[in-house]
Amino acid sequence: MMVDLREVILDTESTGLDYKQGDRIIEIGCIELINKVKTNNYFHTYVNPERGVSKGAYNVHGISSDFLKDKPLFRDIAKEFYDFIKDSILVIHNAKFDIGFINNEFQMIGMSKISISNVVDTLMIARKKFPGSPANLDALCKRFNISLDKRDKHGALIDSELLAMVYVELILGEQTKLKFRSDASKNLNNSIKENFPSRSFNLTEKEDTLHKEVIKSIPKAIWKDYN
Repeated sequence: MMVDLREVILDTESTGLDYKQGDRIIEIGCIELINKVKTNNYFHTYVNPERGVSKGAYNVHGISSDFLKDKPLFRDIAKEFYDFIKDSILVIHNAKFDIGFINNEFQMIGMSKISISNVVDTLMIARKKFPGSPANLDALCKRFNISLDKRDKHGALIDSELLAMVYVELILGEQTKLKFRSDASKNLNNSIKENFPSRSFNLTEKEDTLHKEVIKSIPKAIWKDYN
């Protein structure tokens, strides 16, 4: 029996670039995939970082310190977040950045860190698949003709939506263009044979005569060579 594969596309936004310098997570966005297909199950929250957002970070995601003042602390959403991602493969673009921030947050409240062994880094996949080409999320969306119209600035949930589409393209490639795989074709052919067994029909003398008359009436009919 085949077991469904659950993967979680994950992205975060933060107050700055370095958690070792005190920067904190301010937004988390996660989207569930089952067997590479997006479901309606997702996790999204903003987080009060208990510190200000740097100007550089604000210019990227547009999330202000004032906006975050009434949002929950990380410790308030940590269990729900952990329950959503636990026991699943995490798909992250530039995973080292996000995992560093997430594990720092978990460590600060005494929770277990996420193992990097359960993480798929799409940045590494893209660099290997397209060496020498830009591998940021914007560039990959353009490569795969994924629209960026709904994205004015970076955001954890919208970036997870985009990454989900990019990930499927990176992994499945031509299969996303609705081409049959060889095993799927075999299954389809077997199904047809099982449900529609071969049958034979005997022509009556009248039907055979009518058939030959129709062939004679067609100029240069190739069928004449076989009669």
